[in-house]
Amino acid sequence: MHPSTLAKRVYIFLFILIIAFYLYGLGQLPLLGPDEPRYAQIGREMFLTGDFITPRLGGHTWFEKPALLYWMIAAAFKIFGVSEWSARVGPAICGLLTIGAVWWVGREIDLGFPSLLITATCLGLVVFSRAASFDVVVTMTTTWSLAFFLMYQLRSRRVLLIGFYSFVGLSLLAKGLVGIVVPFGVAGLYYLLRRAWPERSVLLSLFWGVPLALAVAAIWYGPVIAKHGWSFVDEFFVQHHFARYVSNKYHHPQPIYFYPVIILMLAVPWTPFLIEAFIKARRWTWRSADDLSIVRVFSLAWILFPIVFFSFSGSKLPGYVLPVLPGAALLIADVLRKRKPAVTISIASATVVLVLIALAFAGRFANRESVRDLLVLADARGYANAPVLAQRSDDRSAEFYAYDRVIYNEDGEPVTFDEVSVDEARARGGRFVVFIPVQYVENFRGAAGIEVIGDNGRTAILGWNP
Repeated sequence: MHPSTLAKRVYIFLFILIIAFYLYGLGQLPLLGPDEPRYAQIGREMFLTGDFITPRLGGHTWFEKPALLYWMIAAAFKIFGVSEWSARVGPAICGLLTIGAVWWVGREIDLGFPSLLITATCLGLVVFSRAASFDVVVTMTTTWSLAFFLMYQLRSRRVLLIGFYSFVGLSLLAKGLVGIVVPFGVAGLYYLLRRAWPERSVLLSLFWGVPLALAVAAIWYGPVIAKHGWSFVDEFFVQHHFARYVSNKYHHPQPIYFYPVIILMLAVPWTPFLIEAFIKARRWTWRSADDLSIVRVFSLAWILFPIVFFSFSGSKLPGYVLPVLPGAALLIADVLRKRKPAVTISIASATVVLVLIALAFAGRFANRESVRDLLVLADARGYANAPVLAQRSDDRSAEFYAYDRVIYNEDGEPVTFDEVSVDEARARGGRFVVFIPVQYVENFRGAAGIEVIGDNGRTAILGWNP
């Protein structure tokens, strides 16, 4: 058998295994945390209403994020039905596409095999690809945009710049202004590190490329601004971009060194090799024109710019620097290129096995973080059609699992038990399902008109018949 034919078969086999790994068990756990249930519900409301312009949660506009993830979820619900698996399959595909982009670049410098395995088994990408998350969507779009730009640096084909600007536009649809800041920031830092001016063709491409990126993004931004005007601009750009960056308005403060630590955690189990790559950087030929030197410097810029940019943000969450991982994977592959393939295969295989074991045991812990099973208990007690008084906590799963029953206030926030008087409840008629922290359940046990249905160790569910 010809060596090239064997290599193709090996890659096909690896891609099949990786696809199976990323799609396996997506529906095994309930939707978790404050974000997954809400994003899935917004996608469901788009699917049910047919309005793919205005994101809504409980019928209220929700302009925190752009539409690309919601479109993925709505499409999956249309094709596969409403489920946890459907809500997560779009992000899982984004993870797979991210792996494909890194492999495409790695193959050009004879690092295809290690870059494929390393990217696919970075714990950060594995975890975020298994959740309804904007972070993995913007990671995919920025990875492809930067992969196109890096391939242009290697091969000087202008058509590659079309790919760069097109994916910048998709990045704007994936997570807003960061979608243009990161690709242009990484490219700019790359030239700075090489102490070189951008090529004339790159500078000239700005005149047609930026309009191309904006045209792609205008697929959604145009209609939503035309429909909602200043209310969208204020909430989306002013509050959730500028205020989030310059202040602690959304209560996610972290120290300035937060992201250098986070990237080492996201790169597990390859972290030691990433540190080794940083140490070896002092011996690079930074301005050399060979392919490996170009990829090394570009990958370093890929890592440094997002870390520095987000380190000065007033709001810090781990997923913000997930787009750094592809650059890290290329540097790690460079470190491992002179070592036996068995080292890479062994680490990658062990990671896959450990993730599958963790997934098998995760259900018992995940059920504490969701009210899905509690609602099943309530339905069995005759509360299937009862309105729901949810909590405002890290668990927002009631907004998905009881989506048409949760009561919202004028601000679009769930109405809680202590915000409804007995008279107001009686005016609504019928019975209510109530969620409260489990530590307060004894205060209501035996109270008139209140039935303690059960708890999951964190949240208790009550039946209220005022």
